[in-house]
Amino acid sequence: MIEIDKAKTASFDVDPQRGFTPLCPDELPVRGGDQIADELNDQAKFSQVRLVSKDCHPSEAPWVAHSTAEIMQPVSGDYPNLDIKWPPHCIVETEGNRLIPGLPNEADYALVIEKGKDPLMHPYGACYQDLAETISTGAIEWLRKQEIDTVLLGGLATDYCVKTTGLQLLRAGFRVIVNLAGCRGVAKKTSQQAIEELHATGAEFIDSSKELVLI
Repeated sequence: MIEIDKAKTASFDVDPQRGFTPLCPDELPVRGGDQIADELNDQAKFSQVRLVSKDCHPSEAPWVAHSTAEIMQPVSGDYPNLDIKWPPHCIVETEGNRLIPGLPNEADYALVIEKGKDPLMHPYGACYQDLAETISTGAIEWLRKQEIDTVLLGGLATDYCVKTTGLQLLRAGFRVIVNLAGCRGVAKKTSQQAIEELHATGAEFIDSSKELVLI
């Protein structure tokens, strides 16, 4: 069991959007991505505040792949805040941009972080808008203002946005507990690599919120 001080704990739902689930099969569907709402809701019971991040992308950008062959290929040109190409996903004002069924309405979260609006930036972590991590989304500053020292982390996907957000929070000095039941990954190998990297950096892991206990 892992002890939690609720008064100093935040629950962070990372990009739990329909565009990362089979509900939007033409975007970036992660198997089981639409099945994590209950677990995210359960972990939130152990927190003082709950926040959520969202990809809020434009419909066209240099990172958008226009064919299957382009997916995960390097972005050509002088774009320091872009790395590889992805299918269009989580576009503002589309179904893919919405949170998965079963989660609270956005207005019920204490903070909603929107990232990736700039077509010349495609961030993964929820704490910065750029890959160089120089433009803050405000998440770290907000958590510090709330006097939070522990973050319960879940969302989509384990091997990309959850991993990067966890690493950002760890580097900022937070205790990070990753709820594996509240996550789903793109691929088994890269998800395992993400878990190993997070563990090596200081993250703790639980199989589900049943392993949490309040002090």
